Amino acid sequence: MATADLNFGDLLEKVAAAIPEKPAIVHGNNTLSWREFDERSNRLAHHLVDMGLKPGSKVAFYLRNTPAYLELFFACVKARLTHANVNYRYVDHELFHVLDNSDAEAVVYDAEFQTQIDALAPRLDKVRTFLRTGSSFEAACTEGDASPLQIERSGKDLYFMYTGGTTGYPKAVMWQHEDRVAVIGMTEATTATEHGQQIRESSAGPVVLAACPLMHSTGFTTSLSTLVSGGCVVLLPTPAFNAEICLQEIQKHKVERMAIVGDAFSVPILEHLRLHANDYDLSSVSIISSAGAMWSAHRKLELLKYFKNATLADSLGSSEGSKLGASTTKAGDTSATGSFLLGPRTKIFTEDFREVEPGTSEAGMIATSGNIPLGYYKDEARTEKTFPTINGVRYSMAGDWCTLDADGSMALLGRGNNCINSGGEKIYPEEVEEALKTMAEVHDAAVIGIPDERWGQAVVAVIHLRSEESLESTKIREHLIDKLARYKHPKQVIFVSDSFRHDNGKVNYRAVNALLPN
Repeated sequence: MATADLNFGDLLEKVAAAIPEKPAIVHGNNTLSWREFDERSNRLAHHLVDMGLKPGSKVAFYLRNTPAYLELFFACVKARLTHANVNYRYVDHELFHVLDNSDAEAVVYDAEFQTQIDALAPRLDKVRTFLRTGSSFEAACTEGDASPLQIERSGKDLYFMYTGGTTGYPKAVMWQHEDRVAVIGMTEATTATEHGQQIRESSAGPVVLAACPLMHSTGFTTSLSTLVSGGCVVLLPTPAFNAEICLQEIQKHKVERMAIVGDAFSVPILEHLRLHANDYDLSSVSIISSAGAMWSAHRKLELLKYFKNATLADSLGSSEGSKLGASTTKAGDTSATGSFLLGPRTKIFTEDFREVEPGTSEAGMIATSGNIPLGYYKDEARTEKTFPTINGVRYSMAGDWCTLDADGSMALLGRGNNCINSGGEKIYPEEVEEALKTMAEVHDAAVIGIPDERWGQAVVAVIHLRSEESLESTKIREHLIDKLARYKHPKQVIFVSDSFRHDNGKVNYRAVNALLPN
């Protein structure tokens, strides 16, 4: 795949020049035009440079889904500063790790996180400036020089995407701008000027609602690709996801595309629509996309009953690589959970780097080549493991396992570092979770392995029931008989009343472990 020397700062500037009065960001009752977006980010970029930041300096984004996140990114790429996302759910050592590991010289944070910043600031000796949203951030965006920065940018400028840290401390994936532009397919142009001309001549870009957090790859990439295409990003006006407000915003702004993360967002949307379907006009939605977590087939089909004009686009990817696989579902289609067509540069390898043959039922790791990250920041050992060179080609292999069907489609098994070894058999938690979630009583399920003297590891299911439901363990076993081999059945079932997922929809395995009895 060819790579053009494209930089997000140049691309977004050209979009702003091409469509200055069109909306760029909508947040509640506030709309930011492309001209305002451009001028505010110019002032903010000048402010960051005046604080001593130089090309390559890292900026930590400790922010929820508000326009500030996107304004800050626009400012950073204009000044050649490196974005470093921070999970706002982190506390203490996790939060310190990201802020310290990233070598952040600036931390931009929401006012609600002042207590956490006060506690950590004395230890963050690399940070030159802290900027809090509210009056300080607004002053940086509205006062001072609004002229463009006179700076030459490069497609090799970096932005970081910190992983979720499911099995250890989060790691920063280093993406070059030009590689990220190419792999997502944000433009067919070879120069920023050409891209701006294409935007000027094209029809209006899409109106896209990013329902999932910008601090994670799915929400961030969706928003970034929308802006590069000259579209408008709609952000929910509530700090946490609310299905009712989400549907209201879709109707109010005639949203054309919505980005979610699997069942974590589908379930509350469906629960609300079952009772209030007639309250909304959802006909504007043509695409609902998801990435980063399992999206159950039966929930996809139910969503299509309400979003009648939509195509559901289920993408397989990670912070380390995109377009590993894809699955689309329309009204009248059948759907299988975790089944994807291979991406154009995707291959499946065994642990000894032998390519898996279709139809053999042999499990392998999903790999992609071409425009991939440079590696992990300050972690050469993990970089070498995740980005191996096979037969002279460098691949990204984040650890997702699958089998390859005879027709060339892949059946996702799960992330290898969560794999359970029980009596010598490999069990992928996602497969068991999906089988459990087909029960009407089950709202959500998470599966882990715990030490067991006989089996090495025993399968434990943590189940979040729908309200006012009850469920016997015997019924669970009966339900699973014709769905899973017996060795995959949970040996223990624990019922909980609280959610155990991150805001990005992925299972928080640390939280699940904390729910287990001592």
